[in-house]
Amino acid sequence: MSETQVQATPAKSKTEYTTVKMEDGSDFDFPGTRQVSKSYEIDEQTGLVTATFRYRNGRVLKLASDQLTRETQLTSLGHGLVQKVGDNGAGLKDIDDLVLSGEEMIHQLVNEGWAAPAVAGDSLAGASIIIKALVETSGLTVDGVKAYLDKRLAAAKDKGEKLSRQELYASFRNPASKTGAVIKRLEDEKASKSTKVSADDELAAMQAAATA
Repeated sequence: MSETQVQATPAKSKTEYTTVKMEDGSDFDFPGTRQVSKSYEIDEQTGLVTATFRYRNGRVLKLASDQLTRETQLTSLGHGLVQKVGDNGAGLKDIDDLVLSGEEMIHQLVNEGWAAPAVAGDSLAGASIIIKALVETSGLTVDGVKAYLDKRLAAAKDKGEKLSRQELYASFRNPASKTGAVIKRLEDEKASKSTKVSADDELAAMQAAATA
């Protein structure tokens, strides 16, 4: 298969693409050193899903869902759901943040679909503490707080305002606000529970050793 080097010039960085003549007669651009491109198409009328794998050497492989047994089809669906929800929590360390990320993705899949666009600044790191503080200070339930925050972000988007979820959540950390004080208290309580030794005991032992 023949290869032709072409140059792409995105605004922020330059990525080299290699155009490969595929065995089906089409041309396909591979970015950088990528060796395989994976995609799929859905026929909504028939319910048929076709996965396509394009390789840098020109080979094209296809797999249609009607080639699979019913059990394998359902296993593939289950694998995709588990992967999607799990990936949404990638990089999060706090268990409450992980649960929140799972809830957020499940809500998205049920209400918005698979491909709802990600928004820059939508990290959920530290969000669980903020939601707990808002529940405590507002008197709303967890679901009520989440619903308000979602509506607030949607309203900002409709007005053309640039407000990310991360920026909205961070606003409640203002130390001069009621929520800021509660967030600090909750974080301090959480930090104190995670310590492996007693700071006061260690300080007393240190002072005793210094005077011995």
